[in-house]
Amino acid sequence: QLQASGGGLVQAGGSLRLSCAASGINFRLYTMNWYRQAPEKQRERVATATSDGTTNYTESVKGRFTITRDNVRRTLYLQMNSLKPEDTAVYYCNTIAYSRAFWGQGTLVTVSS
Repeated sequence: QLQASGGGLVQAGGSLRLSCAASGINFRLYTMNWYRQAPEKQRERVATATSDGTTNYTESVKGRFTITRDNVRRTLYLQMNSLKPEDTAVYYCNTIAYSRAFWGQGTLVTVSS
């Protein structure tokens, strides 16, 4: 199970940190992802952190977002800085474990201009 939190309303240029708490899986073994889905758009992968700590990002958030993971606390984070109105979306954490996809319930991020 994945439980996301930390969304909210922020002005453009502001920051938010999302968290995703994992339970029921051997967290440290799996690649973890953050996705987002804006209104009337397809869900897109925003950032990935592999089990060995390698990270990658979609081009539009490079240099502004940072994905990290705490394998002891079994928690995934997304630090979002310099937020823009186009970052407004529901953000989901995700992993594929035991041959199935796990999704958090989503947390809404709204960036006002």
